[in-house]
Parts: sequence; structure tokens; C-alpha cells
Amino acid sequence: MHQQITGAFLGTAIGDALGVPVEFKTRRFLSENPITAFIGYGCWNQPPGTFSDDSSLTFCTADSLIHGYNLHHMAINFVRWFQHGFWGAHNQVFDIGNTTRQALSRIVAGTSPLHAGGYEEFENGNGSLMRMMPIAFYLAKEEDIQFRYHIVKEVSGITHLHFRAVLACFIYVEFLRTLLTVKDLQEAYQVTRAEVNDFILARQFNPSEVKLFKRILADNITNLEENDIQSSGYVIHTLESALWCLLNTGNYQDCVLKAVNLGGDTDTTAAVAGAAAGLHYGFDNIPADWVQAVVKSAEIMRLSEEFMVAVGTPSA
Repeated sequence: MHQQITGAFLGTAIGDALGVPVEFKTRRFLSENPITAFIGYGCWNQPPGTFSDDSSLTFCTADSLIHGYNLHHMAINFVRWFQHGFWGAHNQVFDIGNTTRQALSRIVAGTSPLHAGGYEEFENGNGSLMRMMPIAFYLAKEEDIQFRYHIVKEVSGITHLHFRAVLACFIYVEFLRTLLTVKDLQEAYQVTRAEVNDFILARQFNPSEVKLFKRILADNITNLEENDIQSSGYVIHTLESALWCLLNTGNYQDCVLKAVNLGGDTDTTAAVAGAAAGLHYGFDNIPADWVQAVVKSAEIMRLSEEFMVAVGTPSA
């Protein structure tokens, strides 16, 4: 349990921090100038090891869950980050997506977190997917898939309420839950696909929306070529690219570097992939120099320990 939770927490922050300086760089640029370690400044002019909103909101989520599941408390944590840099790498915000900014502004103005999230089709960025990892641990022992979907929908909906964003988060959470007990990556992927597809069929979700997830749920995302993988900030692209990186590498380091070097939304792709890789390979298989070099490493370790005690997640 310790290996999985601490690995996932540090795995998120390290992947994120590797990607921050080269966010928006093209795949061609990164193929010629690949990231192999932490670098500084670049896109956001931040020192090496600085993580972004991806990790900050993940840690805000975990911090809230330590006290039990309370959507209002979680939303207030997000607002604390938004306004005061709570869980910011340097206690300030340097990057925030438009949909997240607008949703948190609504919450500040008094809107319930149940209704604050963007629900238009154009509001399907990856801003809820990137912070979803702690929910997988929180729901590890929950056997009712309907209830798991309900929680994922609520938590995504604080900022992203469109079905597409919610389903992407749900697939990711279900995959992470499966990885807690199924050690083979491809087997875990197949188990997740079967369970999610059965659930979708039972719920009779909009077929035109479900079809957008075909490359994950009907085909095998592993088998695509790199040229077929897009790494933009669109939630489906992020889910596809993160899964593809994990399923096509054999260790944490290769997974997150592959994610960063896809270009585009480098920090989020690597944060989402890094959370899964950290969970799967465990904390001890993350390079020790990266653990030491990421900002707030000790604080992240402490949060992961508190979170582990709070959720009591079983491990195989």
C-alpha cells in the first residue's frame, strides 16, 4: 500500500515537473531536444522540479479526502489553491485552465460545487482528469460501480461536468483501481475495458459520446503508433496518450519521459501517466534523484502517509 500510494503521489508531481518547462513544445522539437531530466525555466519561467496545477489540485483532492468525502470541502480546497496558492509548488498559481478558472470563480460567487463545472462540449479539457488519482484509492474498497461513477461525476463536476470529461475520469479511476490488485498492465487494461463497457451498456449512455472512446474501449490503445497519438489538452487525448505511454514502456522513468516528449500538454500528460506508473511500479522504482529534486518532496511524502492512514487502502 505504501509503495502504491507514495509512488502515485510522487509519480504525479515528478511527471508534472518534468513537463512544465516544455509545455506547448512540438513533438518535433522534443524529438530533437528530448527531455531526460528536470530542467528549469522554459515555458513558465519556473525553477527545476516545479510542479503545476495538475499536482496542486491532486494534492488538494487528497488533502480533502483525509477528512472524509465532502464535495464542498474539496471545492474550498481548490479555491484556496486558486486564491492563495494552497499546495502550489511555490505557494502561488502560475497555470490554470479556462474551464477550471471559470468554475472556481462560480464557487467563489456562491454556486454549489454540484453545479459549478463547465458542461458545454468545448469545456472538455483535462482539468478534472489530471486530479483524479486520489479518488481511485478512496474508492478502492467500494464494490458498487454505480456509486463509484456517482462519486467520479461529482468530483469531476466541480470543474468539468460534461459527460465526456466525466467518462474519461471514470475510465482512468477504474483502471487505477484495477492496477491496485492486477499486476500485469495489459491484463489490468483488459479487465477495466470489460467492466467499463458492461457498465456503459447497462446505463445506456449516449452512443455518439461513447464512440469517441473507441480507441480505448473497443480497440487496444497499446497497438497504435506514436503518430496516431495526440497529446493536446483535450481530455480524450490526455487519457489516450497517458495510457499509451504506460502500456508501451516497462518502468516509471521511461513512461513519464515518453509522455513529456510527446509534446503539447506535456505536464498534464506526464502527470496522468506518472500517477498510474508510480502506482504500478511503486515508490522504490522512481529514480531517487528525481524524488529528491521535485519541489515539496517531503511535504508530498507526508501527505501520502496521512492519506494512506485515512483511506486504509488494501494492497495485493
